Amino acid sequence: MPKAWMAGFAITAGASLLAGCSPKNLSYGKDVEPILSRNCSECHAPGKPGFLANGLDTTSYAALMKGGKFGPLVKPGDAFTSALNMLVEGRANPSIRMPHGKDKLPDKEIEILKIWVNEGAKNN
Repeated sequence: MPKAWMAGFAITAGASLLAGCSPKNLSYGKDVEPILSRNCSECHAPGKPGFLANGLDTTSYAALMKGGKFGPLVKPGDAFTSALNMLVEGRANPSIRMPHGKDKLPDKEIEILKIWVNEGAKNN
């Protein structure tokens, strides 16, 4: 019986680990929009310097998903190649890390943006 018990334990432990990796079901309105509003929209809104420079508007989901002069900012399902994530993480180039001229976003907020994009960047 010890082998059967060990097999059952391994299956239960494996299922528990997988449950920890399940999607977080983040919400654009509840989780993402407040981060963008606090850190991005003062520059990336119509008439503001960031908008004038690159055409990026972070004041609404539709505008964010539209992107700017340099193309899409968000690639749903792929935070690794999403410009939004590369810019806030400083992976594109440290000199253009966003928010520009301010402190780096807290790791928790960077992670929220990453998970949201990886979950498909839904408007929920």
